[in-house]
Amino acid sequence: MGSGTAGYFYPGGHFRPVGKRLRKLDSANIFEIEHVFFDYDGKQQALNDISLHIPAGSSVVILGANGCGKSTLLKLLDGPYFPSQGQISAFGSPLTEEALRDDMANFAFRRKVGLVFQDSDVQLFSPSVLDEVAFAPLQLGLSTAEVEQRVEEALQALRIEKLRDRAPHRLSGGEKRRVALASLLSLRPDVWLLDEPTTGLDPRSQAWLVDFILQEQNSGKTLVTATHDLEIAGKIASSIVVFDEDHRIAAVGQPGDILRNHELLHRCNLAHYHLSALEAEKNSSS
Repeated sequence: MGSGTAGYFYPGGHFRPVGKRLRKLDSANIFEIEHVFFDYDGKQQALNDISLHIPAGSSVVILGANGCGKSTLLKLLDGPYFPSQGQISAFGSPLTEEALRDDMANFAFRRKVGLVFQDSDVQLFSPSVLDEVAFAPLQLGLSTAEVEQRVEEALQALRIEKLRDRAPHRLSGGEKRRVALASLLSLRPDVWLLDEPTTGLDPRSQAWLVDFILQEQNSGKTLVTATHDLEIAGKIASSIVVFDEDHRIAAVGQPGDILRNHELLHRCNLAHYHLSALEAEKNSSS
């Protein structure tokens, strides 16, 4: 798109400008975000009139500079935060603090949606990797055999079997990220929310993470990834939502269209004019 017009993104790449609201919820959308504002303590604005629809089975990248509000949006989609104004629907139902007070509704939502934090140290709290990966399935009331199977599958998928008895806080940054992913993989969520997942990772770990994200996407999962990394965005996105530094949506569109729009990227502090044509072409064709 690259137009700087905020709006709703629909399956198949259809785009509708903000202001034309849906008459009813679309069952093809996992999340429907309509005119959402959010501020911290009534002072620091983090989201400014955000309207966006996230289709089931898509891999949506929220692309923006640091401090633009993309991490806050993920927290609203995960449920610990709620809009100051506007509304969010998830799986066809309102996502509100009141709705999640219902134990059954909260349980159903938590088993469908998982958030991987930018800082793995915030997320990891168990004494061992094994306990960390087992925590989520244990909350589901599964049998011991089922929990053990899920844990083993997650450890193998993330290639961290040898870390099972290690304390998470003693691991490297890349190892911690794998443990955080394994702890969600054992939950088997329908939706992955990934906040700056490549931060602090070396090139090999980044390449591995891209492969993991693509694997989850190919299995039919819905992924929403917040990042400022143009190269990663080009590799994993089915669509890109660009946030500007006024905490608004600047554009929504296909990866190639967004990443070739150098004026848009410059305006949103995602690239600078010294970015060479070769680098820009590399990102847009990834």
